[in-house]
Amino acid sequence: MTRQGPASDGSLREATARKGSFVGTLKAVAWSFFGVRKSKDHADDLARLNPVHLIVAGLLAGVAFVVALVFLVRWVVHSGVAA
Repeated sequence: MTRQGPASDGSLREATARKGSFVGTLKAVAWSFFGVRKSKDHADDLARLNPVHLIVAGLLAGVAFVVALVFLVRWVVHSGVAA
């Protein structure tokens, strides 16, 4: 019995060998966080971007978002606006 799946036919290796730029990946992740994306652009990103870049950019953007929220809340609480 052979294993069937995306990694068995080399498609994972082909996907990670894509030459999409990291800046383009950051733009795609930013649009995804914003929640507005055309289906054509989404399909283009799926064909062009490197999945490893997407994971790294998504994690970085998520951490940056959480840190920004923490600093915003700390600023509001310490400024006295929330009192």
